[in-house]
Amino acid sequence: MNSDSNEKNILKKRKSKKDTAQKMMRIYCRKKHRMPKKQLCPDCLNLIEYSNIRTDNCPYIEITIFCSGCKTPCYRPDMREKMREVMRFSGPRMLLYHPTKAISHVLGIKSANRHNKN
Repeated sequence: MNSDSNEKNILKKRKSKKDTAQKMMRIYCRKKHRMPKKQLCPDCLNLIEYSNIRTDNCPYIEITIFCSGCKTPCYRPDMREKMREVMRFSGPRMLLYHPTKAISHVLGIKSANRHNKN
């Protein structure tokens, strides 16, 4: 694979990760903080902006499937715990609101587990 193609794949992966996180954050904020659809409260907006910066600067984006599986997490412990809470709450609800993303996520987990066994 040439470097141009590789760079496009990395950009696509970063965009997908940020899109998924934002979708999950919107579900969380709408249900937990009673925010209108497509709006985030200041705390959730801060967390998603933090997450986007981490995703944009991740040196392991090419080899990691999910941040939770990274051997060198870059999230501050408080932000990691907040994001975990969002993921735990929103993950199951993704099937209702964004089924394609949810199925893609599950397939990514299955693929990562297969690679880790080999």
